[in-house]
Amino acid sequence: MESTYLNCLALFGVGGAHPGGLNLTKRILSKEKIDGSSKILDVGCGTGQTSAYIAKEYGSHVTALDNNKIMLEKAGRRFQSMNLPIEIRHGSAENLPFENHTFDFILSESVTAFTDVSKTVPEFKRVLKPNGVLLAVEMVRDKDISGQQMKEILDFYGVKQLLSEQEWRSAFQKAGFEQIEMEKVELQPDIQQVGVSNDYSLSKQIHPSFYEIFEKHHHLSIVYKDILACGKFRCTV
Repeated sequence: MESTYLNCLALFGVGGAHPGGLNLTKRILSKEKIDGSSKILDVGCGTGQTSAYIAKEYGSHVTALDNNKIMLEKAGRRFQSMNLPIEIRHGSAENLPFENHTFDFILSESVTAFTDVSKTVPEFKRVLKPNGVLLAVEMVRDKDISGQQMKEILDFYGVKQLLSEQEWRSAFQKAGFEQIEMEKVELQPDIQQVGVSNDYSLSKQIHPSFYEIFEKHHHLSIVYKDILACGKFRCTV
């Protein structure tokens, strides 16, 4: 398996890898009108922490999608152990395997930035129902940076772009989202250290190189703490 940041998250089975973790997710969802009739897509569901919370807390119809089969296997075990009727789908955010106007809500927690935003955001718009809501927690470039700094971030995280707040807004607007709200999320670099999170689903064999990736992520989050911000976006169709 290639030694990448995303594969590292899969092998460690990190639940709530996005800044703020599940506590932030709970706060975001508490402000929405979600009930048992809501159809919700958790894009890049990972090990299924958010999907499981929504299904248990709200009784909603939840679909958990990820393009990493290791993550989906771990999510499936979580759902089965909790006896939750969550639909699991393998697929890409850039080409969602759903019909138009399927979902009331889409959650993207540190996912969209790892895709081609120009393809993924229009897909979100396509599968949302009229008046549907996109809730996205994403990496934001808070300041101008050098080419060398940009390359280090893009290469390590495997992201295709590092967007500013205005560039994110433009992407949402271009896709047809009519109302876009953004709130900064305070980053706390130490929450992603190995052993700190209480939601891990470790694979049986993890090469030492993946521990090094985890530590480098922690290092970069400190080095670039004044450059890499996190934005909570709420976009409505």
